[in-house]
This record gives sequence, structure tokens and C-alpha cells, in this order.
Amino acid sequence: MKNNFGSIDYLVFIGYCIVIILVILFVSRPRKGKKQTAKGYFLANNSLPWWAIGASLIASNISAEQFIGMSGSSYAIGLAIASYEWIAALGLIVVAVFILPVFLKKEIYTMPQFLQMRFDNRVRTVLATFWLLVYVFVNLTSVMWLGAVALNTIIGIPVYWGILGLALFAALISVYGGLKAVAWTDVVQVVFLIGGGLLTSFLALKAIGGGHGAIAGFHNLTSQVPEKFHMIIHKGELMIPDGKGGTKDAWSILPGLSVIIGGMWIANIAYWGFNQYIIQRGLAAKSIKEAQYGLVFAGFLKLLIPLIVVIPGIAAYLISKNPGAYGLEGAAIITRSDQAYPWLLHNVVPVGVKGLAFAALVAAIVSALASMLNSTSTIFTMDIYRSWHKEPVSEAKLVRVGRITSFVALLIAVSVAKPLLGSLDQAFQFIQEFTGFITPGVCAIFLFGLFWKRTTSNAALWGVGLSIPISFGFMVFLPQVPFMNRWGYVFLILAAIMIIMSLVESREDHPKAIILDKGIFKTTPMFKFWTIILMGILAALYTIFW
Repeated sequence: MKNNFGSIDYLVFIGYCIVIILVILFVSRPRKGKKQTAKGYFLANNSLPWWAIGASLIASNISAEQFIGMSGSSYAIGLAIASYEWIAALGLIVVAVFILPVFLKKEIYTMPQFLQMRFDNRVRTVLATFWLLVYVFVNLTSVMWLGAVALNTIIGIPVYWGILGLALFAALISVYGGLKAVAWTDVVQVVFLIGGGLLTSFLALKAIGGGHGAIAGFHNLTSQVPEKFHMIIHKGELMIPDGKGGTKDAWSILPGLSVIIGGMWIANIAYWGFNQYIIQRGLAAKSIKEAQYGLVFAGFLKLLIPLIVVIPGIAAYLISKNPGAYGLEGAAIITRSDQAYPWLLHNVVPVGVKGLAFAALVAAIVSALASMLNSTSTIFTMDIYRSWHKEPVSEAKLVRVGRITSFVALLIAVSVAKPLLGSLDQAFQFIQEFTGFITPGVCAIFLFGLFWKRTTSNAALWGVGLSIPISFGFMVFLPQVPFMNRWGYVFLILAAIMIIMSLVESREDHPKAIILDKGIFKTTPMFKFWTIILMGILAALYTIFW
């Protein structure tokens, strides 16, 4: 695809890079008489206000998975893929009220550390190892690969050089300054992300509007491809490409009501409540009130995300069917779903604006990579290195080990990105399916550890240990079961195993059981007000697009 960037586009993008570098240097500059500590490097000295938490959560969450992967899925499936975003808004509220207050009270650095407090070091080590493998081989690789594919499609950078460039930019943010640099650059990144993303959607809808504006374009989009605007997909209703030259039922990806009341919730709670690179922002908050406000703010931002990443995919589907009707004669053909967003950016966004939209995409990619790197280094340093080190470790050495870990994780991810993802049609589904192998186990052991005092350490160990083999068994022997339903079924099986084991092992509460103080789940009237508003908006959206 021919590069049609103009000089002003390059200037805008270079300006974005300069702003980010200046923020990194300012935030990470050495303070006179103060040395970098582990708490400062990994938890930003518990200094984050609510708006920085909310912005950083979204910047860390929205990456190439959404801009490229989710747009690709919306190109194939439609608006229904937005359930991952809209249900997540509710998930954030649940985490803010019932989960984060307990973690903040325990003053932990990592999720595995909580498991040691509640169970024992075996559970901590197993989960830390699982998470490190998932972050490196699934999350980091997929974000870098999708981002590099976008760079290749839009401005012609070879994929491997794109991977290296993104990796180095993310390393500059995360390795040098730690979580504080990540969080404060995220505040800047989210402005580019949302502003550039909304502008791309506006221009796509304006093109479809035929000179009558973006609102007319949205009306035309919904009327010309109405099959793409249903939130609930029924079995046999929509066939989509399977990436192998054939088709498959879209219901296998988004199985009906499971997106509202089924397995989607297992993924939501595990991701927003127990995923290190997400919850770490909440752990770095000034207070529980700031943390909760930050999560509800992120919930409102999640409502916007489908407009930024889902609508462009549907617009690309319509425009690419007959590009000549939209003044795009000779436009390249979209051969894979994940090409939808880069194709739109290349063909629809004009010179002069393309640089801003491109900066939004790169901001999303780099902020997610930086967050994953910081959390990978936090888990290895605090849960593997320090936990197994017999002698006390200095603060300076912990920071140094964290930086080395980030570099090693990046090197591995850069090496395996293409072999793992090079042949996939919808990388977003790869991420959901394979992180879903451990998701039911993570959700089970944390929920039981938090809220059932009888849960034993052996039950937790078996719960997490059986998550992968049971999930794999479902995939091999019951491939007809949608992976989202599989999450729910595996969670219920693990829950039953953990309950039975705990009851057999002991008739008393576990000695490390969490004691929930009276009032720990109390929230402010303002938090309740915004929660009600958010839930009302969600109810309206599902009613309109049911």
C-alpha cells in the first residue's frame, strides 16, 4: 500500500514523540538527595490522583488489540464485539467497590503477593510464573505484532523494524521511569488516543454521509449494513471468515446472552480486578476514594471506546465493498479482517490529519506495552527474585533487577511475535482465547480467597493448576463450545473442586482468611451517583442495539 503521508503528518507525529519524551524526562528526573525506591519505581509512591488513574487504565487497556484487533472483529462481526468494552464498564464498578478496597488495605505491590498473604508461597510462585508467561508470550507479542502490522500498512515500515521501534519506545517510558513515568505519560497518551480516534471515526462517517455530515453517515451505515448493529448474536445468524479460507458461526465468538450474564463476567473480573498491569494503577492511588473515582472515570471512558475502534471497522466494511462510491477508486482490497483500521486510516483520513490519527494509534500501542513491561518487571522482581532471595535486597538492586527484567521480556517478545501471530486473521480472538486458559482459575482462587474463609491453600493450588488442562480439554474434546462459555464452565468446575477440597481438608476457617472490616465496601454519594448514570447509559445502549 503506497505511503500517502504528507510533511505535516510527519511533523505532527514527531511532535507527539517529542512531547512524550519531554514528559518522561520531567517525571523521571532524579530528585536531589533522593534515590529511586522500589515503591517509587513500581507503585509511583502511591501518588496517583483519580483522573490519572482513569486515564492510565484506559491508555494501558486500549492498544493495538482494540485499534487493530477489535476493529478487525467489528469488520467481521459488527457492533456486538463492543460488549467487551461496555460490560467492562460495569466490571470496573464491581472491582472499585468490592475488590480494590481489600487490596489497598493490605498495601500490596502485586497480585501474587496477595496470594502469599492469603494462602502460601506455592500459590504465589505458580501464579507469578503463569502471569509472566502470558504477559510475554501473549500480551506483549500480540500488541507489538498488531502495531507493527499497522505501521507497515499505513506508512510502509517493514514489520520487524516496526516491532523493534515500538519495543524501544515502550522501553524508554517504562524501563527508565517506572510506573510513575508510565502513568503520567498515559495521561498525555489518552488525549491523543481518544482525540485522534474520535477524529478518525468522524471522518469515516462523514465520508459515508455523502456530503451531509457524520450523523447522516452513521444513519447510512446502520441502514446499509443493519446486520452489523446487533449486540446479541444468535446461533447460525451470522457467518464470518475463519482465517483458513472458510467460514464459522459468529456465535462461537459471542454466544448470545453469555456476553451479558455468562462467561464474559469471568474474564471481566479477572482482567480488571486481578490483572497486575491493570490493577497496579489502583494500588498506586493516593487513597481508596481516589482509586474508586479513577475506576468509575475509566468506566465512562470505556463507553466511548466502541465509537473509536468498533465503528471504524464497520465503516471500513461498508466502504471497502464499493470504494468507488466513496471516491476511493483503486483502493487496495482488504484481505484480512485485521487490515480494516489501517486501511481506513490510509484511504479515508486526509493528509494533515493522518499524523494525529496515527499518533493516536501509536500512543495506544506504546502505552499498553509500557504498562505490561512495568508489571512484568514488578511481578518478577517482587514475587520471584525478592521472594526467593535469602538475604535482604537493597532498594537500588530491586529497581535494577526490574529494569533488566523489562529488557529481557522485550527481547523474548520481539523474537516470538511473528511466529506466534503472523498467520492469524483476528488476533483479538487469539488474545481472548489463550488468556482465557488461565482466566477461570485466576478468578476462582481470588474470589474464594477474598470472600470464603474456609478456602485452603491446597484447594487454591489445585484450582489454578487445573485451569489450563481443563480449558485445553474443553478446546480439544468439546470444540463446539464457544470459548466464552468455556470460561464459565471451567470456573464452575474449579469452584466445585475448591469447595470440596476445602471442606474435606478442614472444618475451620483458614488461618490466613481475609477479615472484612465493617464498612470496607462503603462508597461516597458522588461515587454512587456516577455509577447510576453509567448503568443508565449502558441500559439505553443495549436497549437501542439489542
